[in-house]
Amino acid sequence: MTRAAWLLPLLPFVAAAVGLWLPRAAAAVVAVLGTAAATVLAVPLAVSAVGLSTPVQTTLLLAPTGSDRLQVTAGTLVDPLAGVVALMVCGVALAVQVYSVEYMATDARYPAYAAEVSLFTAAMLVVTLSGDLLALLVGWEVMGLCSYLLIGHYRDLPEAPGAAVKAFLVTRVGDVGFLLGILLLGLHAHTFRITGVLAAVPSMPTGVLTGATLLLSLGVVGKSAQFPLHTWLPDAMAGPTPISALIHAATMVAAGVYLVLRLHPAFAAAPATLGVLAVVAAVTMVLGGLAALGQDDIKRVLAWSTVSQLAYMLGAAAVGSVTASAFHLVTHAAFKALLFLCAGAVLHSAGTALMSRLGGLRRTMPVTFAATVVGALALVGLPPVSGGFSKETVLDAALLAGRGEVPGVARWTGWLVLAAALLTVLLTAAYATRLVLRTFLGEPRRPGAGEPVGAGAITPHEPGPLMRVPVLLLAVAALGLGGLLGLLPRWLGGELHVGVGLAALSVALILLGGWGVYRVWQRDPDADPVRVLGARVGAALARGLYLDDVQDALVVRPVLRVARVVSALDSAVVDGAVRGTGAGSQRLGRGLARLQPGNAQLYATGLLLGSILVTLAMVVAQ
Repeated sequence: MTRAAWLLPLLPFVAAAVGLWLPRAAAAVVAVLGTAAATVLAVPLAVSAVGLSTPVQTTLLLAPTGSDRLQVTAGTLVDPLAGVVALMVCGVALAVQVYSVEYMATDARYPAYAAEVSLFTAAMLVVTLSGDLLALLVGWEVMGLCSYLLIGHYRDLPEAPGAAVKAFLVTRVGDVGFLLGILLLGLHAHTFRITGVLAAVPSMPTGVLTGATLLLSLGVVGKSAQFPLHTWLPDAMAGPTPISALIHAATMVAAGVYLVLRLHPAFAAAPATLGVLAVVAAVTMVLGGLAALGQDDIKRVLAWSTVSQLAYMLGAAAVGSVTASAFHLVTHAAFKALLFLCAGAVLHSAGTALMSRLGGLRRTMPVTFAATVVGALALVGLPPVSGGFSKETVLDAALLAGRGEVPGVARWTGWLVLAAALLTVLLTAAYATRLVLRTFLGEPRRPGAGEPVGAGAITPHEPGPLMRVPVLLLAVAALGLGGLLGLLPRWLGGELHVGVGLAALSVALILLGGWGVYRVWQRDPDADPVRVLGARVGAALARGLYLDDVQDALVVRPVLRVARVVSALDSAVVDGAVRGTGAGSQRLGRGLARLQPGNAQLYATGLLLGSILVTLAMVVAQ
């Protein structure tokens, strides 16, 4: 097991290092085989891990400090949570690599793309299996680098470079706090080993734990795109669609939630931090659901949906249920990767992901339609599809916390998360129904205003087997994980149950949200159902309630103004001083040069006059 834990991230890392320099065909083989080998290795690791009562870990001393109180180490930590999440990461990454071979068939930069995906996978596996916070930080930062490279992969798209920079900078804001939180925990625990830090939690002052976990939460909020650092994720859709599936399902955004689960005893010992996380989760899940309802691009609908669903996981952790949060993390990886790959199939086939330009694809893309319906049912959480069970466990965990049945968790956090989650159930059903109806049912949309009929027409069709097979396998996973209600939570180290009354209320809200959108759509299949809310509300939802504009006004523009002022001062003062010193030295040199014209008679006269003046000075002095 320990050898597998070391090899798991090493295999995709080697694939990245080798595949980067190979021609396209060879790079594809190396990328797929590297991830496939890691997936094969992850299966026995996960099977062995789910039976562990205590974690299995290894330690490698990297930098002796001369003191036994604080050592810099690396190592692995395998427990049920790490084993299941590692298998999840490898499975989704393998689906993305196989899918990308066909999806990126005409991309000249595919070898670099495949290598970056492999490196991304390796970094997430480092985060998942690391037994040391400093080593985990390395994987955490490498993921940030890979996201920057992959989001900006399409260099010819005007929005891609800005989206990549935005993702990098916004997540870096959170990562500053993340680093400080790690250092604070490590210095007070006298170790950066995760087991050592958690063992030292009971002896740490509450103030230290609160400060450290709040700092860590900054990194979590940034990586998992939670309010107010959520604005980077919808813009990340400028990257290739398979990358959206990888980032939004199994790697970068999942890393933030996974970190909370991994260090949950530290968070549980800081009630103030749990309260903050509960508020953040409640705001984010409703915000994401509202914004998803107003998007026209399928990928942006799914991006805002990811923001909302991650808040479900964070909310479950905030009310004390690690198992419910981890359960939804795993099921979400399957159905969200499925939905993104279906969106990629639509974009690849129809040439657009705008619902206003689609419609009627059920007839020409029946397999993609069926897979999208499966993913949508899992997303809205309708039993017996996987998301239905995991979502209900989150709702039940919030209800238990609200009743005061979870020690150390404030009751108000439970009621807050439950109320927000139930409202989000309604919103999720509405935007998922709208996506399916507008994309696959009805008739194909007419050309846009001013466009001749048939201009740029593309006949939609099912993609080839390299894209279709991963979609079908993920559809099976999205269905099958629901049947693991009794097994998966136990594998993750806990027991869960679903309350019948709460489940009935949830199903009623799903039916209400879906039926409401369907009735509006039925009246005019060519029109957007959101129109009933009014033009202003629709525009606000499409702009994410203008929070990006607020961030731009309060943060981006002031920072740019300060940067321009600093640049002007640097140019006028610092550069001016340098230029002035150079110019003054040149003038002094020219002045001295005039005193040395090369005339020997002048030199002799000067020497004589100097001697006379010295002699007179000596006579006067006597």
